[in-house]
Amino acid sequence: MTKKINPPHNLCGGINTHEGVFWFCLSFLLGIFLFFIFNQNLYLVLLIILLIFSYFLLIRRNTFALFILIAILGVVYYQFFSYAQLENINIPFGTEGNFVGVVKNVKSFDKYQQLEVDLINIHKGKVSLNINLYPQFEYGDLIKFQGAINKFPEKYSNYFLSRGVFGQASFLNIELIEKNKGNFIKSKLVNFKEKIKTIFKTSIPKKQAAFLSGITIGSREDFSKEFEEKMSLSGTTHLMALSGYNISIIAWSVGLLLASFFSTAVSFYLSISVIILFVMMAGAEASIVRAAIMGIILLLSTQTERIFNPRNAIVVSAFIMVLFNPRVLLFDIGFQLSFAALLGIVYLSPVFKKLFKIQSPGFLSWKENMVITASAQIMALPILLSSFGTFSLGSILANILILGVIPFTMAIGFIMAGVGLFSVFLAKILGGLVSVLISYEFFIIDIFSKFTLLLKTQNITLTFCVIYYSLILIFILFFNKRNKNSS
Repeated sequence: MTKKINPPHNLCGGINTHEGVFWFCLSFLLGIFLFFIFNQNLYLVLLIILLIFSYFLLIRRNTFALFILIAILGVVYYQFFSYAQLENINIPFGTEGNFVGVVKNVKSFDKYQQLEVDLINIHKGKVSLNINLYPQFEYGDLIKFQGAINKFPEKYSNYFLSRGVFGQASFLNIELIEKNKGNFIKSKLVNFKEKIKTIFKTSIPKKQAAFLSGITIGSREDFSKEFEEKMSLSGTTHLMALSGYNISIIAWSVGLLLASFFSTAVSFYLSISVIILFVMMAGAEASIVRAAIMGIILLLSTQTERIFNPRNAIVVSAFIMVLFNPRVLLFDIGFQLSFAALLGIVYLSPVFKKLFKIQSPGFLSWKENMVITASAQIMALPILLSSFGTFSLGSILANILILGVIPFTMAIGFIMAGVGLFSVFLAKILGGLVSVLISYEFFIIDIFSKFTLLLKTQNITLTFCVIYYSLILIFILFFNKRNKNSS
């Protein structure tokens, strides 16, 4: 018996629910974007928006006026959030003092540790501390330190505010007061993540273990600067950004396991819970949060027997993330790159497939990887250039050669982590197989880090970005219309 797909409900003015949700979220995001663009003339912008709203409401009597009102709500929400975010902190910047806080995140590098610490007692706010490599600290440690906390330089402040971090201090003497003062669930997840890293380290060489940890659980602390530079030059840094493939493996594996023991409804809720826990364990980077939200929406559409709409899933994911911190839309590079690449894959890659008459994915999906890489890179180009000043023209070929192998590497890595919890011997057997794949991936990264063509620029303006994306939009719309008419 085939499943019955429920049609979308009607909203006011003949707009169905799917359309209403899309325009609501998009209008809200547009309002926040307008606040950023016209911050100096905000009241003039609000007046113009209100006049447009009045025109559609009173003269045209069009429900589109509602969505213009939602854009104003976005402007107001950004202002309210910015005020509340800064109002709730209490940090005496630039003044020597004694501080107490709980460690929320730890990153270890070659010569130092970087802690994100939530201040408590009389002080409030999250700060970033660069400290000596030893002694090592962990999530949930209650610490005490003395020194001066400084504000970030102005050009970086909005980025750190998008992560909820308000100040920084370096190389302080820190005293451990008490352990295990963090969230109980998060503590267990962090410990589980460390177990997985240990399984990798005992099964394959250290450098390969660091790479496998990066593409499976988002752990990049063990990367050397030399390797990070190679990935940057070869255009393969994005491999470390956990995405939909990680979520799909988790959802598929958990769903398959739970379906044998529980009802469909129970399996659904447990699958969502596991996805959320994985995001918490992996560190809640923008790309994995976006993929998780879209994965949950897909599971929800299946559970409720409704059609999955990628366009709505994308905009709803952005809306949810922006609700938690609207600054990510404007200042979080990871957020911008993740959504830009996704939009390229969803909307630009089908056009390229039809344009170049690509009918099959090819051996190891090289044709598919070529189209996906080119689409994602084209959409992300202005963001990459404005943020880093360079773009690797050889990255497309590098990704064609490497992306076909990455899914197998990740899948074996996940299996290896699960098996390693029970048998070190079996984990090492799987490690031998995954080591061969990683050796090949290292070879490609190394080659394209040496022979690469860099596109460099010092200044990407907002006007350029608007024109660039407008031309891409026109190209997509024109091609789809022409293709539809010819068929």
